[in-house]
Amino acid sequence: MKLDAFPLEFQGAMPILRKLQSKNYEAYYVGGSVRDILLNKPIHDVDIATSAFPAEVKELFHRTIDVGIDHGTVMVITKEATYEVTTFRTESTYQDYRRPDHVEFVRSLKEDLKRRDFTINALAVGIDGTVIDLFDGLADLRNKVLRAVGDPYERFHEDALRMMRALRFVSQLGFTLEPDTFEAIQEYHSLLAKISVERINVEFVKLMMGSSREAGLHSLVESECYIYCPGLREYGEALLNFAELRGPAIPTERQAWTLLMMMLDLNSADIRHFMKEWKCSNQLIREVTQMVPALQLRLKQGWDSWTLYQLGRELALSVEYLLYYFEQEPNLEKVRLLYQFLPIYSLKDLAVKGNEVMEHFDYPRGPWISTTLNALERAVVAGELANHKEELFRFAEDFLKKEQP
Repeated sequence: MKLDAFPLEFQGAMPILRKLQSKNYEAYYVGGSVRDILLNKPIHDVDIATSAFPAEVKELFHRTIDVGIDHGTVMVITKEATYEVTTFRTESTYQDYRRPDHVEFVRSLKEDLKRRDFTINALAVGIDGTVIDLFDGLADLRNKVLRAVGDPYERFHEDALRMMRALRFVSQLGFTLEPDTFEAIQEYHSLLAKISVERINVEFVKLMMGSSREAGLHSLVESECYIYCPGLREYGEALLNFAELRGPAIPTERQAWTLLMMMLDLNSADIRHFMKEWKCSNQLIREVTQMVPALQLRLKQGWDSWTLYQLGRELALSVEYLLYYFEQEPNLEKVRLLYQFLPIYSLKDLAVKGNEVMEHFDYPRGPWISTTLNALERAVVAGELANHKEELFRFAEDFLKKEQP
């Protein structure tokens, strides 16, 4: 089989392959980019595999970075882009279910491809567009089957994360796991305990955001891999409920986590603890802890000004979109208009500042200042008070008379 045309991403890397071949080295496009071209999907990274050893690659190209030279990878820098060029290699035993104890560079493409995870990722494309398929990856692409290269038990023992990658590909591609591959995942799922949370997080998020997440989540539960995901051991049923949510692929990570938290029925404190276990960023945790109660409220009623104001435009739109998954119709344009017509967008927009309030009233410095500003803020957002200095001071005066002993 030959590619009808090279995508622009491959064309950009073509001079690197040509230069390697001009010096009698083999060079091919490999991995996920080849798979995605054949599936008519967008390409993210272009990886090049070559028979040239790292020192030989560095000798050929003037601008390189040793991004993973111990494992044979050299980044070649061109005027337009950067490309990872990796030497054909074989790998020894894996003591930690993640990294090989020893990497040996070889001149054989077949030796290199047979160490890869799945047949659909073990395809290579030559400079003339010929697709090299040594493990029936093309047939698996056509049949939408995800199959480990060679012995699945060996592949998952080498790197246990490959089990989560398999489940992620089920979700992203809508493929079916080949029976032997799935059985190996079921038997070896406990090896995920050896894998860092950060690596599992990456695959789990992609799984949640896949267009076939129902199949991916069902496979996650059926294989019992979920037991070795942080905090999920007791939530198999909740994950299956998540799988049943109808709707398109979830657009963003914060929306995916928000839906998951809804299904797990966690409160704000539990959400923070749960997401910290997953090593999520503080910003993501803040966003999700805001979005969950807002979504719970929105499922019962329309937006109120204060919730919209606290959430902000982007998070409010993210919450509104999630109505799709609960068989309600989102109205994003209405949210935009409601937000546009809020009288203020933050405390900074209030016509009086904290120092002005302190100077205006003869009270010692204290928490009354922020309490008063918050009362002004709420009243303005609710439309009960115009954002004019004189009116704000009159309101503050009445407020403080009630509050001060």
